Amino acid sequence: MQIPGDPGMLLSFVNMKLRDFYSSLDAMCDDMDVSRTEIEEKLKSIGYTYDSHRNQFV
Repeated sequence: MQIPGDPGMLLSFVNMKLRDFYSSLDAMCDDMDVSRTEIEEKLKSIGYTYDSHRNQFV
């Protein structure tokens, strides 16, 4: 699965997927065969981190 390269677009994409389809970031990454580390690093570059209690990047 190709994920958006732009961090802003990635934030919107990931949070929508987490909200609508997945119970956790790990479940999403496993199902979509994407790197959790890559997602977290890209979103950290624009000031966002994963909050497991909210199941979204904030």
